[in-house]
Amino acid sequence: MGKIEVHALRDVSFSVERGDFSIIIGPSGSGKSTLLQILGCLDRPSSGEILIEEKTINTLKDRELSVVRNRKIGFVFQRFNLLNNMTALENVELPMIYAKASMKERKNKAKELLELVGLGDRMNHKPSELSGGQQQRVAIARALANDPAFVLADEPTGNLDTKSGEEILGIFHKLNDMGKTLVIVTHDMDMVGEGNKVVHIRDGLIEKISSGGVV
Repeated sequence: MGKIEVHALRDVSFSVERGDFSIIIGPSGSGKSTLLQILGCLDRPSSGEILIEEKTINTLKDRELSVVRNRKIGFVFQRFNLLNNMTALENVELPMIYAKASMKERKNKAKELLELVGLGDRMNHKPSELSGGQQQRVAIARALANDPAFVLADEPTGNLDTKSGEEILGIFHKLNDMGKTLVIVTHDMDMVGEGNKVVHIRDGLIEKISSGGVV
């Protein structure tokens, strides 16, 4: 900030194992957003290393990082980030278009994923024709499109009512039971019991890493 150096994160070190359901939790201003940007290969740390599948990725060039984001990381956002002029099916297809999948392959995969999240009967609807919970289901299906190494979710239930939020968490648990690796970033303390690993962060530091409520 100008000439003032701000340490958003300091000495943060932890690992996510294949098949984990990890919760990164902390109050506003704790450094969660910065950590999210770094985990998602959207920002580079000023020091240290980020490894995905034992490969250091923070030294990659921008073009190489974009490939990592597309192939290795599935993103789920609080505000869904769907394209309003596209149907649910087309939104889910989008990452596969960038990955150069064939039209037949991506349509079949998109249909399969929308069925998985319970939207098989809404795949030709646009976001404006879907509820918030349904839009988040589309976003989850889209995040899974390229079979990523892990799914990174930013406050995924923050814009939803309680019932819809519980349904979305149910989908995450279903995916984790199928072997998907999940990382959820949140300030909601009610989420502590959802994962098998909880990383507590405050003032840019990890306070503790604990076991969650799910085994």
